[in-house]
Amino acid sequence: MKTLSLLLLGLLAPVCLVAAEPAWKFTELRRFPAAEARQGVAASADHLFAINNHELGQYSKKTGERTARWECPEGAPLTHLNAGIVHEGRLYCAHSNYPGVPMWSSVEMWDARTLQHVGSRSFGRTDGSLTWLDRRNGRWIACFVHYGKKGGEPGRGPEWTRIVEFDDEWRETGGWVLPPTLMAKLAARGYSCSGGAIGPGGFLYVTGHDEPELYVLKFPAAGPALEWVGTIPVPAEGQAFGWDPVERDVAYFINRKTREVIAGRVSAVEAAAR
Repeated sequence: MKTLSLLLLGLLAPVCLVAAEPAWKFTELRRFPAAEARQGVAASADHLFAINNHELGQYSKKTGERTARWECPEGAPLTHLNAGIVHEGRLYCAHSNYPGVPMWSSVEMWDARTLQHVGSRSFGRTDGSLTWLDRRNGRWIACFVHYGKKGGEPGRGPEWTRIVEFDDEWRETGGWVLPPTLMAKLAARGYSCSGGAIGPGGFLYVTGHDEPELYVLKFPAAGPALEWVGTIPVPAEGQAFGWDPVERDVAYFINRKTREVIAGRVSAVEAAAR
């Protein structure tokens, strides 16, 4: 009788539902031409910054008109700019000697108003090629990638990619690894994580080299591996992207083939239970 009562209680007890992560979608808002849109794009309150290997274009967010430009000859001194962010009036860009090996990396800085180059933080020889950086909880996070094809080093493939946390003096204070399942997907094409930025919900959103997808990652409560919780189809083929500092759910991507910047809104479409 006691056993039967326990079974009945179990059947009649309310089912405990564990909330799953929401699903997301990308809704395109607009796009405009930007000759420098080959590696990535960053945003300030008033401008967008299209990034190419060793050139930058500043564009009005309202009109799409180019308002400033910067460039240098290849390798004199810069070779491969990638992602950028605007922080406290400066445009910070990830830079490396890709596809050169051994790998060298630096963070390059410009006045976001005038596009005058104002500083550089060199890492010298690095374990991986710096592709993107952002701010999280008052510190920097930066991604150093390894490649399986062009630009790769013997004995280290994309699975050696790492995300490093730095304080404002660029002293290493922590780090994470990308989810092994996501790394396997990116490594199948011989590349790694080309773009990344903290976005809505405090998630880390990342892109590959040429996949038309934005991956949503959660920071772990314990352990070093990030958790892959969502995939958002986007009308861009990988590369670096940026979030709008005013409209926090608006992201900017690039189309390398057409030299365009693409703006769109990322939104949650459901909050399912499992």
